[in-house]
Amino acid sequence: MIATWSFTAPETGGVSVAQFLLLLAVILVAAKVLGELAERIGQPAVVGELLAGVILGPSVIGFVDPTLPSLHLIAEIGVVLLLFGIGLETDLKRLLSVGGAAFTVAVVGVLLPFALGYFVSRALGLELLPAIVAGAALTATSVGITARVLADLGRLQSVEGQIVLGAAVIDDVIGLIILAIVTDLVAGNAPTALGVIKTTAIAFGFLAAAVIVGRFVIPPVFALIAKTGKEHTLATMALVLAFLLAVLASNIGSALIVGAFAAGLVLSPTEHVHAIERGVVRLANVFVPVFFVAVGAAVDVHTLGSRDVLLVGFALTAVAIVGKFVAGFAPVWIRANKTLIGVGMIPRGEVGLIFAQTGLTAGVLNGGEYSALMLMVLITTFLAPPLLRALAARTGAADQDPGAVVEMTTEA
Repeated sequence: MIATWSFTAPETGGVSVAQFLLLLAVILVAAKVLGELAERIGQPAVVGELLAGVILGPSVIGFVDPTLPSLHLIAEIGVVLLLFGIGLETDLKRLLSVGGAAFTVAVVGVLLPFALGYFVSRALGLELLPAIVAGAALTATSVGITARVLADLGRLQSVEGQIVLGAAVIDDVIGLIILAIVTDLVAGNAPTALGVIKTTAIAFGFLAAAVIVGRFVIPPVFALIAKTGKEHTLATMALVLAFLLAVLASNIGSALIVGAFAAGLVLSPTEHVHAIERGVVRLANVFVPVFFVAVGAAVDVHTLGSRDVLLVGFALTAVAIVGKFVAGFAPVWIRANKTLIGVGMIPRGEVGLIFAQTGLTAGVLNGGEYSALMLMVLITTFLAPPLLRALAARTGAADQDPGAVVEMTTEA
């Protein structure tokens, strides 16, 4: 029955409207059913959604092709909506109050996994460029997956949650810089210091400029919209702002999700934020599960049978976990649940896949090396949500009050 449906046309790569609607229907049903089942056994819904992707993907049932352009577009809209919603729920003052800790976690969480990944890869026989790509793939943190799990657990507003969120966003910005350097390397070009500085300035400068300018311009605009329009108009215009900032961020060399997150930060202190959230949540309930199913569908379990692939994959997974976990303990001047912070930084998700795909497309990685990186992404992505759930349950109600969890202290 499934085999009679061809979801990728041989020449155009397109699908008919009827085929795509069936594809979306199956994805949403599978995501919701397995998401509910995951919650019933005490795990976040995202675990079920990722598992739905693996089952529906090419390596099991073969119903969902994660490379389908139209599905990729829906998934990208989903992650934009996810980060926009996270921005709406984020208190910028609280985020800035843990900014030093978040930056420290992010930097250590980039440098340590990269170094460990590179040296382990070289020790296991990988050539120079594949080892660099492998180390770079270990630097990423999937802000989408981590933020979704923390939100599901009601811990996004805790200080630990804010540190993880801030560090993951900074990780993504640093990841863009590393990706640009790696892309130059695999293309045979030597990256220049000026180019690295320019990329860094654009990435961090855009986020700061968008938040600062937006705080002065956006509130009066939305106050006017509230007087002349209806509640759904506020939500629509908020989405317009998120999309425009995402496009602007992408066009100047940053990432879509950075722009979307900035839009949420700008709107979070306005009096209309709850009306905006209601509209965004309705839309996100359709698009966000597609994103997580697409991430799961990208996993090809058939390529994991080789002993050499498993050796490299498990070795990279081990250093990937250790590097991020240790990073959670890097801000030594705060008292916090650093175990929760370290675990929250573990999942690589779609960001790690981007690095792996870049190396494969450029011919730097062979099939086995790519599969090893996929194994690392798979394990870290699936491991973090249940661990976060277990940690949240163990720490109990005290974490619901950020003041009860973390006491910020400065070293003498």
